[in-house]
Amino acid sequence: MKVLLIKDVYKLGRAGEIKKVAAGYGRNYLIPQGLAIPASKGAMQQAERIRVKATERRAALNEELGDIAEVLNGKTIIYSVKAGETGRLYGSVSNEEIIKTIATDYEIELEKRQVETEPIRQLGTYTVPIHLTMDLVPEVTVIVHREGEPPIDEEEETEVEEAAEADDEVATPEEMVEEEAVEEEAVEEEEPPAETPQEITEE
Repeated sequence: MKVLLIKDVYKLGRAGEIKKVAAGYGRNYLIPQGLAIPASKGAMQQAERIRVKATERRAALNEELGDIAEVLNGKTIIYSVKAGETGRLYGSVSNEEIIKTIATDYEIELEKRQVETEPIRQLGTYTVPIHLTMDLVPEVTVIVHREGEPPIDEEEETEVEEAAEADDEVATPEEMVEEEAVEEEAVEEEEPPAETPQEITEE
């Protein structure tokens, strides 16, 4: 079905745009939530007016929420949790928990729809976008680590270890040349000087 968006919808479009969506998505979510209306002939005539008003409102929101975006962007949130041997959590870290942490740490109130992420069920480091407006989407880093262990990025740790092992095992071309030169000098020092014909005659 076709709908006319009357509000910005993340990953779908901006207010005033006409979009083709699955019938269930349109009837069960977009329209009931007040995000869109059926794209009838009468609605199509309102598209430009809706687009202009939405642009003005978006600009005002961008200015109003700009400081919040700067505060949140690049921040790191750490959760210490219980997890099994495979790294699977006994439970999960939900977007509700992330919202609560942001409210506690930064005194910023967010709505559930603004933190669009699946529940985190595995140890690791995750990037979570915060949808303030269509144009303002700061990202926070969420680190989920096992209780009693430091919150380290496991991928970075693995890369560092592999690089260190490679350095120990593989010599660079310059190092190989230096080693060969040292070996040649050692051989030359060990060989006794050759006797001259005069020394042989004297014996």
